[in-house]
Amino acid sequence: MISWPSPFLPVVPGTGGPVRLHDTVSGEPHEIASEGPVTMYVCGITPYDATHLGHAATYVTFDIVVRALRDAGRPVIYVQNVTDVDDPLLERAQRDGKAWDELAREQTALFAADMTALQVIAPTYFVGAVESIPLIVKAVEELEANGSAYRLDAPEGGQDVYFDATAQPSFGAVSHLDREQMLELFTERGGDPKRAAKRNALDPVLWRARRAGEPAWLGGALGDGRPGWHIECATIALQHLGMPFDIQGGGTDLVFPHHEMSAGHGVSLAGVAPFARTFVHQAMVGYDGEKMSKSQGNLVFVSALRRRGVDPMAIRLALLANSRPMGVRRPTAPSPPCGRASLTTSTRQAHWPPSTRGSPGPSRRAATCSARRDSSGAPATHSSAYASSGQYVWLRTGSARRGSLVAAPAQVALELSGDGVAAGLGQVGGVGRLLERLDVPGELLLVLGQLVDPALPGTSRLRQIPQRDRDVEQGLELAEQRQGRLG
Repeated sequence: MISWPSPFLPVVPGTGGPVRLHDTVSGEPHEIASEGPVTMYVCGITPYDATHLGHAATYVTFDIVVRALRDAGRPVIYVQNVTDVDDPLLERAQRDGKAWDELAREQTALFAADMTALQVIAPTYFVGAVESIPLIVKAVEELEANGSAYRLDAPEGGQDVYFDATAQPSFGAVSHLDREQMLELFTERGGDPKRAAKRNALDPVLWRARRAGEPAWLGGALGDGRPGWHIECATIALQHLGMPFDIQGGGTDLVFPHHEMSAGHGVSLAGVAPFARTFVHQAMVGYDGEKMSKSQGNLVFVSALRRRGVDPMAIRLALLANSRPMGVRRPTAPSPPCGRASLTTSTRQAHWPPSTRGSPGPSRRAATCSARRDSSGAPATHSSAYASSGQYVWLRTGSARRGSLVAAPAQVALELSGDGVAAGLGQVGGVGRLLERLDVPGELLLVLGQLVDPALPGTSRLRQIPQRDRDVEQGLELAEQRQGRLG
């Protein structure tokens, strides 16, 4: 499957420090191994309703992780899948009277166009479920052979194959949920706990036998059918990364059952643990005080914003500006000390110490970030939002003669707009004023891989966004308020 073109990434002198990521399993920051390529798998979209801001938040977040790793001198092997056959896709295609594979192609192309506009670095491998079916069939056969899978008669002939999840010693290690919580989420997120004759209600399907009106593929000894959701990602990860790989990423809604089950599949196939060394999750995006979701009917789409003339870099900024650590079950992590950099991405955090090229003096340490608020004036929240723990963003600067790191408030962010106009966000307005406030000695400012020329006008692109566009008012309100205070 073809992905999308990656943005240009300039090179500046020096190397960033090691990257530390918040691990869902332990609840602690993990430093990514310091030698060799970093291997990362981020679960991709099921191609319908692409690309809403929840999708965008996830892939912008992991784009930041890739950029931080590359800035630290680490090559990254990044795999992302596309679940281009699954129940939700088939249901949407039937509702819209469209062929499921046509819908998948259209939505995947739209997703790629949105990622290009948001300047997200393309994955090394962009892999579809359909093209991986021969590998998945082999994996299911291996699980059946080693006793990790079993068959049940399907209602229309043939047999479904299920994974014996709770027989695995590592089951539950990713999510740390109790059985009642697991059953609730399993039901909500595509599971079939009431299927008769299963060994355990939580066992997920590996191979679904042919049903009338559904696509099916040759499955060898398994019979005709199609793959389950979780085995798809486990198989693709093992094929391209091996085990254990460094980073398993996705949204918090994937912790259970998807990442729990995929990890169980991988461990059962490879015979070693863990599936991934670090599990990193991006929290859900809210809108008007509610979770943004299909069931709420409040999805906001990147493509719709772009059609209205909204600069994609403003969308990216809005997602990064609303940074708030969030966990499935863990308490808030303490703020990192001033000597340690903390970049709070959309909702999860990437931490790295100062560069070996020196650290900023106390005079450059700006005020801590204030609590962000929604349009009603109440503190902005997601379903389980925590207070922000990140205080500083590290901006890499450099010129032909020198390079250094400077600290800035977490509210300050810069990106290079597609038309070459720099966009400023935060307590300092525009490139020139940011450089003046921070006393940056370099000729070039590099922020997370985006090159900004200080000679460009300081006028913020955010001021040019029409406020009559209701869909972007919520996400950009804070930025507009701050820009207004600067006058």
